[in-house]
Amino acid sequence: MADTKAKTSPKAVKFLFGGLAGMGATVFVQPLDLVKNRMQLAGAGSKAKEYKTSFHALASILKNEGVSGVYTGLSAGLLRQATYTTTRLGIYTILFEKMTSADGTPPNFLMKALIGMTAGATGAFIGTPAEVALIRMTADGRLPADQKRGYSNVFNALARITKEEGVVTLWRGCVPTMARAVVVNAAQLASYSQAKQALQDTGYFGDDILCHFCASMISGLVTTAASMPVDIVKTRIQNMRMIDGKPEYKNGLEVLGKVIKNEGFFSLWKGFTPYYARLGPHTVLTFIFLEQMNKSYKQYVLDR
Repeated sequence: MADTKAKTSPKAVKFLFGGLAGMGATVFVQPLDLVKNRMQLAGAGSKAKEYKTSFHALASILKNEGVSGVYTGLSAGLLRQATYTTTRLGIYTILFEKMTSADGTPPNFLMKALIGMTAGATGAFIGTPAEVALIRMTADGRLPADQKRGYSNVFNALARITKEEGVVTLWRGCVPTMARAVVVNAAQLASYSQAKQALQDTGYFGDDILCHFCASMISGLVTTAASMPVDIVKTRIQNMRMIDGKPEYKNGLEVLGKVIKNEGFFSLWKGFTPYYARLGPHTVLTFIFLEQMNKSYKQYVLDR
């Protein structure tokens, strides 16, 4: 037993790989994130549709801002993964080990859900400054020239927000950001195991990668539907400006009320397609990168 113990990678390496895997996946899905944010901010306060569909939004961004335009805010997306994913994984692992009984029995389903939600909310709090920078950087391209914020990268954004609006602004919208993390973790946990069980009960699926993939996609659909109304609140609050010294929105409930009143109930799910399309590939790519890093670490470090 002692020998196998010595062969596992240290905790710090696991957290590092978790963060790096999330960052690697972000490089591929950043354009979807940008489209989702633009769609959530489009037509604020009116029923007029700036973009007909996700493809219309993507085509319009490519036409007006070029290929580099769809990667606006990539540095903020990477920092968000580095802070949020690493913190979440770290806290989840620590709490999971604390809740595992002395005889090695893992925590029950409810406890796992609570651990997941706590880890998600804490990670989201740590990741909020990067999230604020990401929302503002991805929103910039749709603004008139005199209103553009023009952040050159995530660190420039964080420094300027602190200098121009105060350090507290970096945590603007941290409540909906944390609420989204809790909803996502809860919805993912519950729907994934249910979907997996339901698929296996049909008799057409074994406990294999195809079943895991299909269960992930079903779980992603449920998670997206559940978390999007909280997500649009977060996006609008983090992008808002001060009007005559007063914030555009007082709180999240006001955002929900205004969106439903001015844009229609289903506008709460604006950007559903890119949000859902991002979830699947991001999860799959994260696991692929994680597997490859663990494999290389084992080959070149542990087995040496």
